[in-house]
Amino acid sequence: MRKILVLVLLALSPAAAAAAENPILVSLRATAHQENAAFKDFSAARGQAFYNARSGDVACATCHTASPKAPGKHATTGKEILPLAPSANPERFTDAAQVDKWFKRNCTEVLKRPCTAQEKGDFMTYVLSVQ
Repeated sequence: MRKILVLVLLALSPAAAAAAENPILVSLRATAHQENAAFKDFSAARGQAFYNARSGDVACATCHTASPKAPGKHATTGKEILPLAPSANPERFTDAAQVDKWFKRNCTEVLKRPCTAQEKGDFMTYVLSVQ
């Protein structure tokens, strides 16, 4: 019984959770520390606020809908966009080159500037948490 309890506690430990963490998020965390020495960690709450924040007349949610689990539609072209949340689209956030490409394109389009590593990490933390 004691061995089972120890195994359960180890499985629930932060180290075990970190080992299973998205490698793109791990890389963004290192970059965020380089960009800002005061950086602590990513926040799903900040990520959700970022997702819904309007920049002029657009926000991430403009094309991706209020729910990252739902398919969206590009506001200008009308092209269908697959869900952002890996819970609805397991391909999301698995290819670092694709993630970088879309952050560059969408940050420039929505914010008119590149996103910081913290903004990207907060965004991903939020979207990865959506079940």
